[in-house]
Amino acid sequence: MCKTKMAVNASEPTSSRTRPSQPPRTSSSRLSQSQTPSTSNPTTSAAYTSTSSHTKATSSGTSISSRTSLSSLRESISENPHIYDITEIRAATNNFLAKRYPSSSSASSAACWRCNLRGRDTVVFQRKFRRKFQTAQLKERLSIICRSNHMSIIKLLGVSISGDHIYLVYEFKEGSNLVECLRNPRNPSFTVLSTWISRMQIATDLAHGLDYVHNNTGLNLSIVHNHIKSSSIIVIEPSFNAKICHFGTAQLCGETDENETREIGSLKRETEIEEIIEEGKGASSSKLKRSDSGEMQFEGVRGYMSPEFRSSGVATQKSDVFAFGVVILELLSGEEPLKYRYDKKTGDFLRTSVIDTAAAAAAEGREGVRRWIDRRLNDSFPVDVALKLLRLALDCVHVDPDKRPDMGRVAGKISKLYLDSRIWSDNVQIPKGISVSLAPR
Repeated sequence: MCKTKMAVNASEPTSSRTRPSQPPRTSSSRLSQSQTPSTSNPTTSAAYTSTSSHTKATSSGTSISSRTSLSSLRESISENPHIYDITEIRAATNNFLAKRYPSSSSASSAACWRCNLRGRDTVVFQRKFRRKFQTAQLKERLSIICRSNHMSIIKLLGVSISGDHIYLVYEFKEGSNLVECLRNPRNPSFTVLSTWISRMQIATDLAHGLDYVHNNTGLNLSIVHNHIKSSSIIVIEPSFNAKICHFGTAQLCGETDENETREIGSLKRETEIEEIIEEGKGASSSKLKRSDSGEMQFEGVRGYMSPEFRSSGVATQKSDVFAFGVVILELLSGEEPLKYRYDKKTGDFLRTSVIDTAAAAAAEGREGVRRWIDRRLNDSFPVDVALKLLRLALDCVHVDPDKRPDMGRVAGKISKLYLDSRIWSDNVQIPKGISVSLAPR
């Protein structure tokens, strides 16, 4: 198959290419800074690197504690997640020329393809490494994330590594993201989430899914999702169950871990390392040099970033709770997190936050909530339950992260509100056995 320059760059942005019939060759290259849209100052990224067990140990100064190739990485992980060869990803995506799947990611570099890998319908996300990992650390994280399994989380099946990019392979789930369910630009008055119980089902699934991510993986790793937003939530019909996307992305790409970020920021010297990239039967070895900038790089989406995340760029479980609270407010109101309206008198754009309007509605009590809740529900919802859920969401978006509740507590409260909503829904249903005729008499 003919490979264009664009396709080559997509598959191996920084690594040198070799033919399978040729022996491995060693060359050197320098990682370039990744440009990522962000509301904060841009910073540099550092790539994950690994070393071959077949090469001699280089001089001290590297932080690599375990030297291994991708083949030994594949064999050493318990409950084998798939370590896909990059040639498999290329073949499944037509050498990265296949039509890209609409991605909910905010990163411009996060290209996405829907494809078939090893007989499974999958979605492949391309992302850049944010910082260098020890090989043993990457093995541990990949093993943990691929072992994790929850009905409200889209499962990570495996990864592939090429240069300073990682390809994350997730199972594909048929459905629409929450943004499309709540706000259809072609028909603003319509929503598939037209009943209160459908929205409570989504809120419950999200709460339990994020509680699992934070507290119930049963493994020794504090997991932060860092990509909670309405566009990263898939709604499955007809049950209206919700599933969280991008689980494990933050850990495998190096978007989290405050201590690691500071450690890397303090090292302002180049460190030579070696990387093995498997390509079919052959492999190419290349030396990579890390950028010497110590600035921090992070991603975020306006309206979902907590105040401390905007100022520090450090993702925590409390920043996840903040983003979850914003999603619940979206679910209740049907509105975007932030809206801008042009004021003809002043000539300025006025910003309206769903957090501010929700706080004002909660302060007015029941009547304020009835006016604020999405009108497409046709005033058919239990007001007391809606008020309690609104106040819980406002607790989640508290300015002080220490005053935000833990997701375990949030999930417990939402479960009770779901049961109350189910009782309300059963009581307001039309009694069975009664026929209604709309024919003229």
